This record gives sequence, C-alpha cells and structure tokens, in this order.
Amino acid sequence: MDLYCVMGNPVEHSRSPWIHARFAELTGQTLRYDRRRVELDGFADGVAAFRGEASGTARGCNVTVPFKFDAARLANRRSERATLADAANVLSFAEDGSIDADNSDGAGLVADIEQHAARPLAGVDLLLLGAGGGASGVLGPLLQGRPRRLVVANRTLSRAIELVQRHAALALASGVSLEAQALGDVQGTFDLVVNATASSLAGGEVPVSASVLQPGTLAIDMMYGPAAAGFMQWARRHGAIPRDGLGMLVEQAAEAFAVWRGVRPPTQDVLAELRAIVDRA
Repeated sequence: MDLYCVMGNPVEHSRSPWIHARFAELTGQTLRYDRRRVELDGFADGVAAFRGEASGTARGCNVTVPFKFDAARLANRRSERATLADAANVLSFAEDGSIDADNSDGAGLVADIEQHAARPLAGVDLLLLGAGGGASGVLGPLLQGRPRRLVVANRTLSRAIELVQRHAALALASGVSLEAQALGDVQGTFDLVVNATASSLAGGEVPVSASVLQPGTLAIDMMYGPAAAGFMQWARRHGAIPRDGLGMLVEQAAEAFAVWRGVRPPTQDVLAELRAIVDRA
C-alpha cells in the first residue's frame, strides 16, 4: 500500500490523515496516511526514517510548521511555486531516491477565500501577517489574485523585506502595490487580513492592532480549531468577519492529493464534514 504522512512539530492536532483518507475513499484510491512528529533539528533524518521504514512504499509527505523551509532545501527538484516561495509543504518521493518539492498552501488559501468564503481578491487591500514558511507559501498566489495593495507585516522587518523583494517581479506583472512593514507600523484599514504568524499556535496575542480592521473585513487565521479561537474572537469583537484555516487545509490537501495521485478530489462536502467534526470536538 502506498504510504504518505504529515510531518511537523507539533503534529498531533493535524486533521490531514482524516482528510486524505476521505479523499481516497471518494476517489477510489488505496493509500495510508499517518502523522509523524519530527524533532526540531531533525527534519532530513525524519524524512529518511519514514522512507526507510516504509520499505519502498513511501510516496510522499505533507510538511507543516516549522519545516517548510527545510523541505524546500532538502528537495532535488522544486516546482515553480516552491521555488518562488523558497518553502515547500508537499514532497514527492521518486523511485530513484530523489525528492520533488511543491507548495500547495497558496492555492489552498486562494480557493478558500474565493470559493468557500466567496470573496474575490481582485482590487482589495490585503494585509499578510508574518514572513515565515506559511506566509512565503501563500504570497505568490495571493498576488496572482490581483489585489490592489498587499502589505506584508512582520515582527522582524528585514524578513518581510526579503519576502517582498523575492516577489517584486510577480507583483509588478500582476499590477499589485506590494510593500513590507513592521507590525507596529501598519497604517490604515484592510478588506482582508491573513494571519500567517505562529502567534495562534503558541497561544499568543494577535500581533497587530485592531485599527487594521473595518466593518466587514475578512480576517483569516491559517490555523484552525482551538489555536485559531483567539484570533477569531478578536476579529469578531472588532466588527470583522472571522474565518479559520480549515478551508485552506482541505483545499491545499486536495492540491497535494492531485500532485501525488493524479486525481482531483471533491472538497465542498469534505470541508462541511470536517467542520462538523471540529465543531463537535
């Protein structure tokens, strides 16, 4: 049986095994998908161990925090998406032992915003919080959605500047005003706020002032479940429309499933089923 997994630290909370099992059921695919917790300094060893233990049946893995940069560096080949992001959340294992890297995060987030939340990106003012692996993966596809203005805000300004510079050509081609700011310097209000920082996972405070929100702002935390609760309460309290990362999770998983299996699974019903499960938990 073909084996897949999600690797991260922490990873115990991940709903990816349920999602991929459901996708396999709906598309008639046969596979097994597990969770693998990897030591913080041992991502390459974790991948090697998974492949070795699987006796040649390991076909790929999803990668979550904090290993998305490590995943891109480990790969022998990168897709255009992974190259632009310099980060990967999808690894595919070739029979010759080599590794292909891709990034489905941005496609997943855009699909959730435009399809499930029914909010077109074109012409909006967008604030992206963070400049780590999560933000790196979504910035390119967000720019391709052609917002009017996109601000990348990060605690360490130099990392935001580096991320913006790497995407400057795409922003120019897409007609988007792209800029980097420190979290404390963000001015004005936004139609869409995306939290790609680790603040929710760590149980920390929302890393930006509520002055960035206006009535009707769609405020998305890329986390889900209890980790996203604080951000969503903050958004609701200030008149914004809160949304967690569950839709993004399902859509990026569907993208990865298509890369691995060559079949595009349905997502609408799977998302509804998963949200019911999470809400009951």
